[in-house]
Amino acid sequence: MLEVSESLLRNLNSELRRDEVLKWVAQPISSQLVKSSFWLWLFFIPWTAFSLFWTAGASGFHWPDWGNLGAYSLFPLFGLPFIAIGIWGLALPFTMRRKANSTVYAITNQRLLIASFGKTTNLQIFFPKDVNHLNRVEKSDGSGDLIFSHQIYRDSDGDRNIAKEGFYAVRDLKKVERLIEDFLKTNQQI
Repeated sequence: MLEVSESLLRNLNSELRRDEVLKWVAQPISSQLVKSSFWLWLFFIPWTAFSLFWTAGASGFHWPDWGNLGAYSLFPLFGLPFIAIGIWGLALPFTMRRKANSTVYAITNQRLLIASFGKTTNLQIFFPKDVNHLNRVEKSDGSGDLIFSHQIYRDSDGDRNIAKEGFYAVRDLKKVERLIEDFLKTNQQI
């Protein structure tokens, strides 16, 4: 049952109610989450290289003359946001690994929990009434994603969006699915 670091388990236990019992707890498989960001990472390599090249070319391959603040001297600064986006994209695999190492999934006798512990605590709570969908995406090794909530909402522009919540990159996916089904049956939701 325990596939979680001791510190994360301690933090999770502090979030449980007095009469709440852990049925299952695990962390996402960090290598799977890192692999999921690999194609984006490949995209950001040329993005960042081009942004650096463009910014250098716009500045004439030298630093702008800050003594003469004409429009040409400020032109290279327009490349800085693109460089920042590229650096963010290149850091994505490391960010995903850090996120996986600070996230814990749990099934209790009362709730499903997705908790991230770091500088701040982010606790997503799903009661039986919140579980409106079960979608298992399984890999050949038995691991994968289990999506149990689809929230359809409209953004400020009126566009329809779907938020998918669940346990991503977990081991023994069928077992976790059975535990969620048992959780729902116990709470008379199926």
